[in-house]
Amino acid sequence: MPFLGQDWRSPGWRWVKTEDGWKRCEPFSPALEDVNNQLKDISHTVIITGDDEDEAIYSTEDCEFAAKKRKKDHCMNNTQCFYREKWIYVHKESTRERHGYCTLGEAFNRLDFSSAIQDIRRFNYVVKLLQLIAKSQLTSLSGAAQKNYFNILDKIVRKVMEDQYNPRLIKDLLQDLSSTLCILIRGVGKSVLVGNINIWICRLETILLWQQQLKNLQMNKQVNNGLTLIDLPLHTLRNILHRLSDGWDVITLGQVTPTLYMLSEDRQLWKKLCQYHFAEKQFCRHLVPSEEGHIDWKLMYFALQKYYPIKEQYGDTLHFCRHCSILFWKDTGHPCTASDPDTCLMPVSPQHFIDLFKF
Repeated sequence: MPFLGQDWRSPGWRWVKTEDGWKRCEPFSPALEDVNNQLKDISHTVIITGDDEDEAIYSTEDCEFAAKKRKKDHCMNNTQCFYREKWIYVHKESTRERHGYCTLGEAFNRLDFSSAIQDIRRFNYVVKLLQLIAKSQLTSLSGAAQKNYFNILDKIVRKVMEDQYNPRLIKDLLQDLSSTLCILIRGVGKSVLVGNINIWICRLETILLWQQQLKNLQMNKQVNNGLTLIDLPLHTLRNILHRLSDGWDVITLGQVTPTLYMLSEDRQLWKKLCQYHFAEKQFCRHLVPSEEGHIDWKLMYFALQKYYPIKEQYGDTLHFCRHCSILFWKDTGHPCTASDPDTCLMPVSPQHFIDLFKF
């Protein structure tokens, strides 16, 4: 059987500290090699002139120390020197080839969520994952993962402020995160918070500032002389509304024009939403009749949403390979050894992602 893991006899990886946390450095970099060659040409003694014009002669050991520091600074400033695999092996116990286990914070750092938020297909997926972490898993993240978490959150808020894309999701995320931080800060002696308490207070103040910015966000009016949504025929507008799977999206679109409002109040539309998200047994427990004696499907949808989770739809998600036990983005792939890799893939919902790292 071939040995698939890293050779245990190797000296190990080299890590450098960056703004996004600790990153792994490539074993070979042409730029670093050039730096080494330049440093080798330096003589064993270096003469440095100070402000007092006195000459200080440094030994070979000091020169080697300066060389190491220059190499380290080069690694920190040049992000192209790092391995950034967008997959991670999920192991929950020690084996002969691998020792330890994979944590939620390690996976959060390795799967490159910072770049994923720039893809509109993955944006909602990452936001939902951050929301679940804020509710229950924030204290389980390492210090580097927590710093990475807030860096990604900062990029999300900036993107929403610039693109004005789906601010409702971010408002819900920040509300859950601020509630969790308030509880953790009050009970600081009872819970585990990595870092100084003043850092968390500053983070809470930053969240409150983000909430105020989103509250004051004004949608820019689009200037378009061509065909607009209002110019579409009724049956096309009705088809658009029936393709929405979130009730709040239906209500938001109904606020655009009186015609769309009329179409968004269609009973059949809300009935299909209820049938899509909830089972028939759940209907019987929470019937909401209207004044005419009919079932008010719109009110029923939001009543059922309080008790049962709705189905989630995402343009792109993480995938888990059951053969390799690897978590990865589908478009980047992973080193799979199965004869038919497609049969081993399984989409991972945000909640499933959290459950993978519960031991």
